[in-house]
Amino acid sequence: MSLLALLTEHPVADDEALVHTVEESLTRGEVVERVRASAAAIDAGPGQPVPVVADGLAALIAMFGCWMAGAVYVPVNPRQPQSAIDDAIARTTGPLPPDTAFVLWTSGTTGRPKPVQHTHDAYLELIDRVLGPLRGKGRDPAQPPSPNLIPVSMALNAGIYNALFGLRAGAPLVMMDRFETGDFATLVGRHQIRSTVLPPAAMAMLSDDTSVESLAPLRYVRSITAPLSPFQARRFTDRFGVTVLNGYGQVETGEVIGWTAADARTHPDKVGAVGRPHVGVDIRIDHPDDQAVGELLVRPPNTATDLSPERLTADGFVHTGDLAHIDDEGFVWIEGRMSDLINRGGNKVYPEEVEEVLRSVPGVREAAVVAAPDDRLGEVPVAFVAGDDAGHDLDEACRSHLVPYKVPVRFEWVDHLPRNNAGKVRRAELQALAVADQP
Repeated sequence: MSLLALLTEHPVADDEALVHTVEESLTRGEVVERVRASAAAIDAGPGQPVPVVADGLAALIAMFGCWMAGAVYVPVNPRQPQSAIDDAIARTTGPLPPDTAFVLWTSGTTGRPKPVQHTHDAYLELIDRVLGPLRGKGRDPAQPPSPNLIPVSMALNAGIYNALFGLRAGAPLVMMDRFETGDFATLVGRHQIRSTVLPPAAMAMLSDDTSVESLAPLRYVRSITAPLSPFQARRFTDRFGVTVLNGYGQVETGEVIGWTAADARTHPDKVGAVGRPHVGVDIRIDHPDDQAVGELLVRPPNTATDLSPERLTADGFVHTGDLAHIDDEGFVWIEGRMSDLINRGGNKVYPEEVEEVLRSVPGVREAAVVAAPDDRLGEVPVAFVAGDDAGHDLDEACRSHLVPYKVPVRFEWVDHLPRNNAGKVRRAELQALAVADQP
């Protein structure tokens, strides 16, 4: 089944609103008309990749236009530096494997981003894996679903997934060209949004914006695109009374672990976990240590078509590269990336644990801990901290909550942490700084 059918077979009538922005609302007929015009303007044959430098509603129209023309959608974030845009376009080549719908790029936190191809059928399965158990639960079938707000870039998997998820559920869409706190609050109130997704950085922006007094009637937010610290989750919940739920997935696998509303009601003590595996998803921990922490392996029903063989075990599990443990009730707790783990003289230091302590210090807005080489211990942790240096003793704060070997050897104050388009910290850049600034 082509993902184009999510638009052409949508249950909303041609004269009913299907897509809303801050400035306008379009009926289904108007959206289809714009998609046809977009398809007619595409100069590419079937299966050929088409790079699209756009976001929000324009990106949505272009994506469906590619599929109507039989082409492959390749989103390019327009807010990247021009050199990164040029590189992405130059690396877009074809033809691609049959049934390819779109090509995304890995996050590039540890190296050059790599292309990941998604097919129409496999991506539809990713959506139905999550949507299936939710259909009919607690909702009158005669009552149309509430609009699905898309507050993230359509150049990211999170934007594409949530837009297509909403259409698959039969819901209208509310699109944002870029995230602005005031616009987000306006759209939530205007369309009576009760549940949506947000990256951690957007939650921090909303928590910091004193002009946003309320996000009613919002009740649930699912954290996406980057790890969310329990500190930021509690801060957002305390500020707006909104329950924050984590989730877990990768570009190659889609979301494989998440929360249900029932789990949120019955397990408030599990805040910080990414949830439990979705139906049809198997998980296990590879080579757990004495704390039951090891690499998370997942086996979803489908993965991206170009998943390399070295990413798979003999029995079909995917190496995620993430460290995690699974508690007695099946909730998964992410401890960090294997590549980020710091080995200080044989002692393991998980950066996220140290970062959580630093974020709890008044005046600290964000923090990242990376490894720096050390002649005696091999590696030592170095902390980069952004915020207001109000004279707080970061070393003392860490020593009051952490064992000595987890305490950073240096604390570097910066204006902000370098992040990629998905909001993830570019740790490679910080590691280079840690080495350059080493005494």
